[in-house]
This record gives sequence, structure tokens and C-alpha cells, in this order.
Amino acid sequence: MISFEQVDMNASTATHARTVAGLDVGGTKTACVEGALDGTILQRVELATRASEPFAWTFPEIVDSLKQLFNTASLAGRTVVALSVSVGGPLKIEEGILLDPPHLPGWHHVNLKEVLQGAFPDLSIYIEHDGNAGALAELHFGVGAQKPGLQHLIFLTFGTGIGAGMIVNGQILHGASDTAGEIGHWRLAEDGPLAYGKRGSWESFASGSGLVHLATQMFPKRWNRETPIRELVDLMVGFDPEAMQVATVAGEYLGRGLALLIDAFNPQVIVLGSLACVLQERILAPARQVVAEEALPQAREACEIVPSVLGSTIGDVAALMGALTQPSVRAALQGVTR
Repeated sequence: MISFEQVDMNASTATHARTVAGLDVGGTKTACVEGALDGTILQRVELATRASEPFAWTFPEIVDSLKQLFNTASLAGRTVVALSVSVGGPLKIEEGILLDPPHLPGWHHVNLKEVLQGAFPDLSIYIEHDGNAGALAELHFGVGAQKPGLQHLIFLTFGTGIGAGMIVNGQILHGASDTAGEIGHWRLAEDGPLAYGKRGSWESFASGSGLVHLATQMFPKRWNRETPIRELVDLMVGFDPEAMQVATVAGEYLGRGLALLIDAFNPQVIVLGSLACVLQERILAPARQVVAEEALPQAREACEIVPSVLGSTIGDVAALMGALTQPSVRAALQGVTR
């Protein structure tokens, strides 16, 4: 099912003559958004990702949703100048090729940039890892707007899966093969739930799918691998005792991974998206306790751990960042001709 939302921005949308379209591709849902240079979200269309189905089956629905978005923008007098995508990896960012993202089994080895370019030949297409895109969104429009001069930031997607985006010395870190930030496969325990192809991986303990794996292991008579993530999260929000036990254990493993990141990268702030915005201290409090016990004191004291400042809009804004960080796109949005 597709849901459409026109976002009310107090009539300010009329000032945005040129805009960018974005795709936020997650393991559960995909959002198609239209946004402006200042990160304002003007409209969005949301649809189920159906990640296990072959990409060829679901791609036409994404194209139709984007066309609906473009049509609405045109009727409002706006011109979309680029299409930006935020999607989990591993992937080849410049080429726009998805390798084998574990939360998108039906999308393996898809040249996303090529097929989008074929569908929208008049638009420039930009692909970015969702962790990197989230980090850039927080740097420019979220926590970075509250902390001028911020240079060292790590963003964790913390949705269906877990991945990181790293800002080092004010620049996004892609790595030698675009796999910087693929921390979900880190082994945090010799035993534990199986996810990301590795038993005891960080993602198997501390992600949306990890919460389900962990709940199934801790309370097999109540939950199983088919339990919807949302059901478990809602129980945690309602302080269900057994669900809270799962949140506590997940938070402790989250803290183990955070301590490693803090020791390795010495960030000023770690921002967690999605689930952290919903669960808040239910999962962050045990994580902070472990960080206090395990991270190097000098690095720990320099680092703040917070849920996304952009909150529920983080995915939408992140979807725009592959394009908004391009000088040519920024120039086009400002009406500058070269």
C-alpha cells in the first residue's frame, strides 16, 4: 500500500522553485520525498519495500511513486533537478551498485543508479550509503546546526539493520572500497543470535531485526523469528516487563559496540536514528552504562550519545543528502548557471 503526504510548511514551499527528490530505502519501507536546499521536506510518498521479493517486481511501484511526486511538484510550480538515494550497503557508491545488503535480499547485485537513470533520463542520480547520508543530514541540519564547528560525528542507522556513517575532520569517510561504517557484522559475542551471516554480530543484538532475534532467543514461547519488529517495539514503549528485558540486553550490546567506536574514532557525538528516537532511554541508558565501563575515559568524556535531532524526519532528510552535498546541485537549486 502507498500512502501520500503533502507536508504543510506554513506556505513557505512557494519559495522553493527548484527541488531535489529523494529515496530512503529501508528493509521495511521506502519513502519517496521532495525536499529543498535547506532540508525542508515538501512532500512524501511511502510504500512497503517488500525486501525479499525480486527487485524487478517492486521497482515499477517505486517509479510510479516518484512520478506521482514529480507531478505534484510540477502542479505546485516546482522543478525537480536531481534524484538522490539513501540505501544500506554494502554497495559501490559512485557506480550506484548494491552488492549484498542483508536487509534487502531481493536487491542483491542491482545497479540502482543505472535503472533509475533509465527511468528518469533527464535527472542526475546520486547514491549514498544510508549511514553516510544520515551522518551528513545530522551534520548539516541536525545536531551540527546546534553545535557549530562540529568535526567528528558518527551516525548509526539503528533501523531494521545497523550501519554507521562517520564524519572525520568534517568529511564523510567512505573508505577504500566504500565499506567504511559496515559495523553490523562486528562480532560482539562468541554465541548469540544469528544475523548478518555471523552469530553474535552487533546487528544480531542491536537492530530492529536483532531485537526480534534476541527476543526469540530469550523468550521462545512468546516470540519467534516472524514477530513484527513494530510489535516488539510497541511493547517496549509500553514498558512490558519481558520486552524491557530484551531492550536492556540489546542496550548493553549496543553499548559494547559504541565503546569500540568511541575508542577507535574519538567522536564528539554519536547520533542514533530510528529506534533510538522511539525507545529513547529504554535502550540508551544501558548502552551508556556499558560505555562508561568500557570506553577509554578521555575519549568517553569527549563524546555525547544522543538520539537523532532530526527525529522521525531523519530518513527523509538523509534521502536528499547524496544530491545536496554536490556543488552542481546546490548551484542549480540556487538558480546559479555555469
